[in-house]
Amino acid sequence: MKTLKQLLEQRPRKLITVSPDDSVFSALELLAKHDIGAVLAMRNGRLAGIFSERDYARKVILLGKSSKETMVREIMTEKVLYALPEQTVSQAMALMTEKHIRHLPVMDSMQVVIGMVSIGDLVKETISAQAFLIQQLEQYITG
Repeated sequence: MKTLKQLLEQRPRKLITVSPDDSVFSALELLAKHDIGAVLAMRNGRLAGIFSERDYARKVILLGKSSKETMVREIMTEKVLYALPEQTVSQAMALMTEKHIRHLPVMDSMQVVIGMVSIGDLVKETISAQAFLIQQLEQYITG
């Protein structure tokens, strides 16, 4: 099974971030523009929190707040779970399933964010690995 480092290297993607001082509206624009469900809130190069569509739905819309007047820092999740690059896809999936989260930052031993994975990324990788294994077994059986 691949490690998260291998998964991130396989699909290099620019990390999309916001500042905690950005408006929720501007963060939502980024989510829409990049077709993603969450962004990391960074302050001075360090992880300050995570902002997701779920945060918006539960902490802005349902409370009658304005996305243009509310700052990301007011509603972001500050205690962010993260994974290490050497953890496997299955370990990350287990953590995300247990904690009911859909986005997981990957940070190195110096607490530097090196990427983020979604549950969709992990499911796709798992399906791909299983398909490869099935193909190999079929070739072994018929070969």
